[in-house]
Amino acid sequence: MYAVVKTGGKQYRVAPGDILEVEKLEGNVGDSISLAEVLLVANGDSVSIGRPVVDGASVSAKITGQHRGKKVMVFRYRPKKRIRVRRGHRQYLTRLEIESINAGS
Repeated sequence: MYAVVKTGGKQYRVAPGDILEVEKLEGNVGDSISLAEVLLVANGDSVSIGRPVVDGASVSAKITGQHRGKKVMVFRYRPKKRIRVRRGHRQYLTRLEIESINAGS
């Protein structure tokens, strides 16, 4: 059984027991959360596709970490103009462990 969920503007394929990192979600380490935007649920040969979400479906997950990702360097310049801008960015991330998938109706 697996599902496709949407969080943080991205879509993830998840199954029970999976560990994934998503953009920061509110909550402390050890809290359980429910992801309600389930776009697809597949259980063997039966597949439920939402328009846009599957009615009554949810994915329960446990927060196992709150941290920051690897630094991404952004360098922008204009040749022959002496314009050089260097910036870095570190995204706040939440590590989730998928506990179960509720297929709904």
